Amino acid sequence: MANQRIPFDSIEGSLEYVGLLREAIEKAKNAVRVEAMRAPSEGATRRLEALQLVAYKLDRLAWHVDGSRRLLNDLRTLRRLLLGERQVTPRASPLSYRGKKR
Repeated sequence: MANQRIPFDSIEGSLEYVGLLREAIEKAKNAVRVEAMRAPSEGATRRLEALQLVAYKLDRLAWHVDGSRRLLNDLRTLRRLLLGERQVTPRASPLSYRGKKR
């Protein structure tokens, strides 16, 4: 039981969970799109309006999940840098090229 993995036991686990959540949102958006295409032929104006609202809310949720994924990725990168898990290659500064001929 002590080695049981939970979704948020690490940044990587959280990234995996957020990725799965993003996939589920995309599936839901596709399902709503299909339903919205069907609604006008059924004369369901209120249903179409509700589906459009659902599509908007799913877009907003996807935007927030994408932002969370970027934040988690940044945190993972920073953790690797702080713990020395990642090699840092020095970038040449623009000043280092002054006076050199190409």
